[in-house]
Amino acid sequence: MTQADLTGVPETALWTLHHRAAEAARPDTVLPDPHAVQLVAELEFPFEERLGTVRPWVAQAIALRALGFDRVVRDFLALHPDGTVIALGEGLETQFWRVDNGSVRWVSVDLAGPLALRERVLPHGPRQRLIACDVRATTWLAHVDASRGVLVTAQGLLMYLQRAQAIGLLAACAGAFPGGTMVFDTVSRRFSARTRAGAKGPGGHRLPAMSWGMDASERHQLHTVHPAVTEVTDVPLPAGRGLVGYLAPRAGTLPLLRGDRPLITRLRFGADPRPGETPPPARRSAPDTHH
Repeated sequence: MTQADLTGVPETALWTLHHRAAEAARPDTVLPDPHAVQLVAELEFPFEERLGTVRPWVAQAIALRALGFDRVVRDFLALHPDGTVIALGEGLETQFWRVDNGSVRWVSVDLAGPLALRERVLPHGPRQRLIACDVRATTWLAHVDASRGVLVTAQGLLMYLQRAQAIGLLAACAGAFPGGTMVFDTVSRRFSARTRAGAKGPGGHRLPAMSWGMDASERHQLHTVHPAVTEVTDVPLPAGRGLVGYLAPRAGTLPLLRGDRPLITRLRFGADPRPGETPPPARRSAPDTHH
């Protein structure tokens, strides 16, 4: 067995894995993920003691989020079969093996500790590349081949950055990858405040403070992070099982949920206008239902 020695924010990779594997082990799972199940069995880590008891509804919600990201990746690969997916702060996510079409190029950018663990416990082939780097430094941008199309993913990452750092990262990606796409998730302002106040999650685990929260009513402001941002759209959660699975894709229409819900957002990047040029007209984001 391999010892997992992550702490602090990197430890959230184990929390997410813990829940995703629990959902994947169900016969009626919404997200088949044998690599996640195998990882939990092989890692030497006190999951229950350190991360709390898995609540089935939380596990399904985590899996539906992953499935939402998977669908964006598959949409991208349908247009760019040999394109490059850059997974920021990927931790122990096993998305590559869920969506691999046999030709995608995959770049994992993460801190040295989580990346070293990832390399030890997951198989890697010639189309996968690991870059040990703090994503906020953006030095990794210069080491990515964007010639075949680029999709940047940031799942469970940006909420742990300060707002200025998150916006700076979005802007850097927009400037570096004209014609590219980025997809990321955020928590609400209220949920961010609860984690900063030390509130525990449903399983009794205290998650690290989430510094950045964004409500749906603020999402249109992402058009201004960089002139190359041409489209800001919502990525709805897929439907799933039971009440959670029914509510997930409808959360934006329900008064009790729409103002305090996690969001998945897709940005599309146009050409980066040179000084003196007029930027291309931006497409308006799909209106949030509570506007």
